[in-house]
Amino acid sequence: MNYRRLGSAGLKVSELSFGSWVSFHNQLGEGAAAECMKAAYDAGVNFFDNAESYASGKSEEIMGDVLKKTGWRRASYIVSTKFYWGLNNGPNEKNTLNRKYLMQAIDGSLKRLQMDYVDLVFCHRPDPETPVEEVVWAMEDILRQGKAVYWGTSEWSAGDIMAAWHIADEHHLRKPQMEQPQYHLFHRDRVEKEYARLYKEIGMGATIWSPLASGLLTGKYNDGVPADSRAALKGFEWIKEEVLLPQRIEAARKLKTVADDLGCTMAQMAIAWCLKNPNVSTVITGASRVSQVHENLKALDVVSKLTPEVMGRIEGILGNGK
Repeated sequence: MNYRRLGSAGLKVSELSFGSWVSFHNQLGEGAAAECMKAAYDAGVNFFDNAESYASGKSEEIMGDVLKKTGWRRASYIVSTKFYWGLNNGPNEKNTLNRKYLMQAIDGSLKRLQMDYVDLVFCHRPDPETPVEEVVWAMEDILRQGKAVYWGTSEWSAGDIMAAWHIADEHHLRKPQMEQPQYHLFHRDRVEKEYARLYKEIGMGATIWSPLASGLLTGKYNDGVPADSRAALKGFEWIKEEVLLPQRIEAARKLKTVADDLGCTMAQMAIAWCLKNPNVSTVITGASRVSQVHENLKALDVVSKLTPEVMGRIEGILGNGK
């Protein structure tokens, strides 16, 4: 396993990390989750990604139980959580980043995770109804209280991130250190263009999610939607409408020929492609069984095979799938 700095921070994260979105509780109970996390940890993965809203808090509970039972040194791994969606429907408990919500949300997550602190805390989405300055000060206080080590954003615009950074800089507060955006072969502009200045100007790190485009880049949707796939899960119908577009499926079929020529799976090639971007600190992967964890980890061996010629061939195919 190789490790990369989280942007300009001294913290080092494994190039591949393990996330619990969709899988924990929905697909995995504690036993299976423990097996997947142990397989990842044994291979050198040191970052486990989570969020308050995943499975309505159940995901954090499962991860917390697993980590408590493993007995791993707390300093040997990194855990994240994210806030915005909330777990209740009150006016100050849902779709917000107001100070009241954030200060209570961190305590709830720490209780479910059975931890004294998380390493990374993300503002899961921007909140147009809460002043950025209020968010920055709340994040500062969470970090100052020792409940988190670094804070960042997820799916914020470059303008909003810079606004938060400048407010923190002006008041000598902890600045946003990382962003968690969607990034894969069919979703590139934000990471590659909109955020381009942020990597150099403020040292932002990127912990990217959905490298396989919700499974599209595994090739499993090339001939329809399997009954046991993520797109068939209740609550994830949006995948069919927003991700499984005809032109993308056609491009995925063509990408499979590239992966076949490289002697790897489509998933491994897609993950390796994300790692070719030097501004990506870590690629968050998910799995519903141990065999998938091992398959994803083999992507590390594919990175060197993505020569300029191969990357050019991929670009040629993507022109038809954007």
